[in-house]
Amino acid sequence: MDFFTFLFVLLLLICVGTELLSRRESGKKHVETTPGFRSFQITYLVVYLINMGADWLQGPYIYALYEFYGFKKDEIAILFLCGFFSSMVFGTFVGAIADKYGRKNMAVMFGVVYGMSCITKLWGNFYVLLLGRLLAGISTSLLFSVFESWMVYEHHKRGYSSDGLSQTFSYATFGNGCVAILASLSASFVAERFGFVAPYMLSLALLILGIVYVLSTWTENYGDATVDIAGTFTNAISAFRSDIKILILGIVQSLFEASMYTFVFMWTPALTEGDDTSPLPFGVIFACYMVAIMIGSSLFKICVMQFMIPTEVLAKYIFGIGALSLFIPTTTTSRPITAISFIVFEIVCGMYWPCLGTIRGKYIPEASRSAIMNFFRVPLNLLVVIVLIKVSAFSNSTVFLVCTTWLLIALGGQYRFSEMTSEYQNKREQAESLSEPLTENVN
Repeated sequence: MDFFTFLFVLLLLICVGTELLSRRESGKKHVETTPGFRSFQITYLVVYLINMGADWLQGPYIYALYEFYGFKKDEIAILFLCGFFSSMVFGTFVGAIADKYGRKNMAVMFGVVYGMSCITKLWGNFYVLLLGRLLAGISTSLLFSVFESWMVYEHHKRGYSSDGLSQTFSYATFGNGCVAILASLSASFVAERFGFVAPYMLSLALLILGIVYVLSTWTENYGDATVDIAGTFTNAISAFRSDIKILILGIVQSLFEASMYTFVFMWTPALTEGDDTSPLPFGVIFACYMVAIMIGSSLFKICVMQFMIPTEVLAKYIFGIGALSLFIPTTTTSRPITAISFIVFEIVCGMYWPCLGTIRGKYIPEASRSAIMNFFRVPLNLLVVIVLIKVSAFSNSTVFLVCTTWLLIALGGQYRFSEMTSEYQNKREQAESLSEPLTENVN
């Protein structure tokens, strides 16, 4: 058994163990188990995982498809950069549109726009494919804001607990890992039999299924539907100015996710450099990463429900361990050591998504939730674009050192965020304790 196969089997065993432990701990702590809450969870998770599956199907063969059509490396780089630029530019206002015209409507629009992006893959024309990347960038902005905004609004509207919100985010992250593995295997299966376009046609079918499910099961909800788009945009800016915690949250999120997306581009060259020139089993490695994300999701539930660690505090450990794991490749070219450090980073990513999702659910105002979440993605995409433009001039170690620096800055920001939220909570508790005797005296 080679190293990566052994690592995959080991991670599977750890994944099963942590998930069983997290389920046992979840049963000890009160979380809604009513049919209404379970039905709500399922309604959201089915839609979310269908659309995430459609997104995962498009990842493994995008570069191979462009090469198949005869494009050179610099042309492919332009296509990739177009997607990030699109997400950065359109992300500034698609969230505002969702807050104004409804998250359900924009969830449907996501399926339509991403479906059009899939259709462009049928042509080998550079400008048609460029249009596809433009549409994909818009879709990405919708995918990572609209669905979460809809769920958080409905969760609070129906009076469910914060523990229930953390549980939903954790299930979504764990399910996303499962879907990613299934999608990668499915993409390989159809691509080998029907060509590199086939995964995109399968993705299109899932997107259509997602549209039908949203239309048949979701109710509509809004942010501040009384203002125009410029007003929603202004509300988001005002939220940053009036509450420094939201601004800090946006900064730490952008820095972590910029590191994560840069890692996506860098893990392959990092593992191929050094003395070991043997072929890499990319499929097995990808599966290891997805199982690691699932482990992280289970560990998040254990930390929150067993050890009662507040998400604001847990995020500090996430950023700190993440920084250490991406610093290790700057010190060694050993393939096994580097691979293990990458696995640790993916576990951290699995903890990050439900943790930051829960924090956003607490602190981002509902009226401009989608707009604010998309604002967070603007500096994220800008940082990734800068790295991609300069990546050929940097060594792998330099790129990972940049990512480490970003994560250390995020760690510092999270320390301040945690202090501010702790101060706010203490003042609130003091105010409540002072108001109780006053009420008794009046009565």
